[in-house]
Amino acid sequence: MLRGAPIWTIDLENENYNIPVGIGVGKVVKVGKTVFNFFIEPQYSILSKGAGQPNFQVFSSINLQFMGK
Repeated sequence: MLRGAPIWTIDLENENYNIPVGIGVGKVVKVGKTVFNFFIEPQYSILSKGAGQPNFQVFSSINLQFMGK
């Protein structure tokens, strides 16, 4: 599964911003009554200004959904 979910941060008061783009891969797996959603997404900043703004970051997660009866 392909995915993309970069989060833009813009601070108008201090004129700082970070605008990343990214594309990642993931997998959804059901094990018993639990659904696992794994993904990893590298993100590169196309525009950034300000102290501490990253040029590259990795967004990843493991989500669990527990099924009821």
